[in-house]
Amino acid sequence: MTTQQSPHQTIQNLINIVGKQHVLTDDNDTRLYRQGRRYGSGHVLAVVVPGTLLEQWQVLKTAVDADCIVIMQAANTGLTGGSTPFGDDYDRPVILMSTRRLAGIQVINEGKQVICLPGATLDKLEKDLAQFNREPHSVIGSSCIGASVLGGVCNNSGGALVRRGPAYTELALYAQVNSSGELELVNHLGVNLGNTPEEILTALENKNYQINDIVNNSSCCASDQRYSHDVKQVDENTPARFNADPSRLFEASGSAGKVCVFAVRLDTFEKIPSQVFYVGTNLHDDLTEIRRFLLKDLPRLPIAGEYIHRIAYDIGAEYGKDTFMFIEKFGTAKVPAAFAMKDKVDGYLEKLHLRGLSDKVLQLVTKFLPNHLPKRMNEFRNLYEHHLVIRIENQDVDQVERYLKDYFSNRNSGNFFKCSDEEGRKAFLHRFAVAGAAIRYRDTHRSEVEDIVALDIALRRNDREWVETLPKAMDEQIIHKLYYGHFLCHVFHQDYIVKKGVDPLAMEHEMWHLLDDRGAEYPAEHNVGHLYVAKPALKNHYQKLDPTNSFNVGIGQTSKLKHWK
Repeated sequence: MTTQQSPHQTIQNLINIVGKQHVLTDDNDTRLYRQGRRYGSGHVLAVVVPGTLLEQWQVLKTAVDADCIVIMQAANTGLTGGSTPFGDDYDRPVILMSTRRLAGIQVINEGKQVICLPGATLDKLEKDLAQFNREPHSVIGSSCIGASVLGGVCNNSGGALVRRGPAYTELALYAQVNSSGELELVNHLGVNLGNTPEEILTALENKNYQINDIVNNSSCCASDQRYSHDVKQVDENTPARFNADPSRLFEASGSAGKVCVFAVRLDTFEKIPSQVFYVGTNLHDDLTEIRRFLLKDLPRLPIAGEYIHRIAYDIGAEYGKDTFMFIEKFGTAKVPAAFAMKDKVDGYLEKLHLRGLSDKVLQLVTKFLPNHLPKRMNEFRNLYEHHLVIRIENQDVDQVERYLKDYFSNRNSGNFFKCSDEEGRKAFLHRFAVAGAAIRYRDTHRSEVEDIVALDIALRRNDREWVETLPKAMDEQIIHKLYYGHFLCHVFHQDYIVKKGVDPLAMEHEMWHLLDDRGAEYPAEHNVGHLYVAKPALKNHYQKLDPTNSFNVGIGQTSKLKHWK
């Protein structure tokens, strides 16, 4: 039941739950939380950072009782503004709840499954599973920048690992506001934890349950069970995966913050010995044929297959160099803290009208550091326009090597090499450093760059013309086009660095029409955020989960008004 409260009363109630230091209201303190990594920002009444699941429930009750909008945020590593406020045209106060302090991971079923609390990161999960010789759904990419496990599930995130598909589970513990405006806790985690919200949340956080309390029901999946089949259907005229796929929307999975998730239960995966191949070519048809061989003719699916175009390679080598070298030296666990520190510095610099100074300084420093990429990769950069990095299970290496040798034996369009362990690791890390390089380029070239248009697209599985050709008038408005992505899945990330004076939003909408003509789906794996329009199936999912429109309001360019008015 909502009550009329003053903002001051609401803030004081939140302080009484989590303590004053964990209720942030000053603009400098909230900036990190209310501004997206690449897109979106807005105003909040407060950022609240609970320290226990019970506090999370109590904060949620307080917000609902005060008729506030709730935005759930884990690591804030998304690229479409999907876990931040957007603008200042909300009809109710906004409370952003950060789950960074709720970082629990519980390994169950002898390491074959895990229960992850809201703040658990992929990086920490990967480390916890190492002793079981197992891996989480994603092991590189989002894990490089501290992404959360729950964020991946709630956003149907895809990832580089070809066999695993979108992050997905049908086993979750979450709260929602029903059509009568009442807050309910739904325990579909498959673990007997008690009856009341207080009992359930306390028992879970303290791991106060026994093995026989865990229900192993084969009718409820803890990972995508059919993607490995779908991705192999290379002659199908539809994409392999995309966010609005109705068959992969289930309660917390694909919820995009329209419920408050307390925990998810997920499958883990056996760690498989592998070998990396590096392929370069000047003909995109070569990569099409190699893709078809890898997906159709191998007895087992490749583990990963990442594409990078020469221009993306170059921008990543120069403007993603500090990210690459930081991860090399300090590991991925330190990256979120480094981003937080940089964000705080940027906030102060902007007040002094020195926007972008930190990026320029970092960029200057990296120019004096030694070349960080392997010699053979750089040689291939000079020779070839298109690059493909493939990770193959050891038992299939000989067959892949024979195929590539035979394929290029009578062609001078391309070549390949087997990577050393260091080359393979650096090849994949470079591919993922590219994702942030366009942002650095923009922030160090403000006088000539208007902004970035970032598209996240899934092409048809049978599409042989995957290299884009833009209309001349549009092409002339772009400084650089960065193409990279999960090639075997035909999921591409396309970043356009747009010239000063060009309207990036108008350009993006024009590009949507081009993608529609190609039969593409978008977004493919970053979810709609506030950047894309939620298609009917996705919007229906949101409305079913959140009938009063109390959570993450406006997502997918939907209504910001209560009850979806």
